[in-house]
Amino acid sequence: MANVRLTTIDNPYDPFTQWAQWYAYDTVQKGYYTSEYLARVVPYTPEMAPAVADALLEDTIDEICRLNLTGKYKKVKRNDLEKE
Repeated sequence: MANVRLTTIDNPYDPFTQWAQWYAYDTVQKGYYTSEYLARVVPYTPEMAPAVADALLEDTIDEICRLNLTGKYKKVKRNDLEKE
């Protein structure tokens, strides 16, 4: 599984270790639906090898952050969060 996640700049929860809280904040409190958005735009197929799927996920997250039309998205890596 990829060691990167797409999150928003205002979400105080760690999407790696606090998934339920992160998801509740993202969907219920803010109505962003970040996971659902990402699922819609990643061109994933079940036949992909895990390493290919992980690379594709990270590339898609990078593209979302590059475009970032709303200014709310950011990419986090597992190691980055452990340092905080």
